[in-house]
Amino acid sequence: MARIAGVNIPVDKRVEIALTYIYGIGRSLSRGIVTKAGIDPSKRIKELSEGEINDLRQSIESNHKVEGELRRIVLMNIKRLKEINCYRGGRHVKNLPARGQRTKTNSRTVRGNTRKTAGSGRKTSAQKT
Repeated sequence: MARIAGVNIPVDKRVEIALTYIYGIGRSLSRGIVTKAGIDPSKRIKELSEGEINDLRQSIESNHKVEGELRRIVLMNIKRLKEINCYRGGRHVKNLPARGQRTKTNSRTVRGNTRKTAGSGRKTSAQKT
């Protein structure tokens, strides 16, 4: 089992797809990493040699911020927004959408406004008539 940046990479997937299991690496970035390392993107992880896996590990750890480091940076950015009391920071504090989404009809559960499906409103009679 290959382990890159503290993440166990699935061995049966293609290299290009398997790298996306690392937080901070998407499809386009993984494609770029694989081409820089000179590895065929259609190869499976189990078909790679130890040298190729080490090349991938080296290029990812030296050139890109991934996993714990990236998560820390994102949390620090959100914390900064909250501290300076900007609009986006206030939305984060209130746990509401921060990027301009509407909240009248969407994000009901976030706002605590869950509506149950209503019946016809008519109650059944308790006795037979």
